[in-house]
Amino acid sequence: MAQDFERYLQQDISNNANSPTVLRTAADSDDAIIGIRCANTSGTSVNVTVYVKNGSDTYHIIKDAPIPSGGSLELIDGGSKVVLQSGDSVEAVASAASSVDIITSVVDTISA
Repeated sequence: MAQDFERYLQQDISNNANSPTVLRTAADSDDAIIGIRCANTSGTSVNVTVYVKNGSDTYHIIKDAPIPSGGSLELIDGGSKVVLQSGDSVEAVASAASSVDIITSVVDTISA
């Protein structure tokens, strides 16, 4: 069976921890996150937090990681993967508004 590679683009992610930006939600299947790149588009250093949400539980991929002005941070690399089961979501929040873009790469529906 052919793999279904997808990418999701999020511009200016939320800086409100009570209303994070949802990067991906697994629905009706298991998915594999194969890349998350966070880019600082602002003129100052910002921190980024990215986590998997499962029901009311939160599991951090990274927490309050600094990204220098004009820099980027690759969260999943070297062949690593984060598997999302149906109902899980990956969410992100930045320390400043209008400062971080995120590109998420996914293999959709890794199991039926």
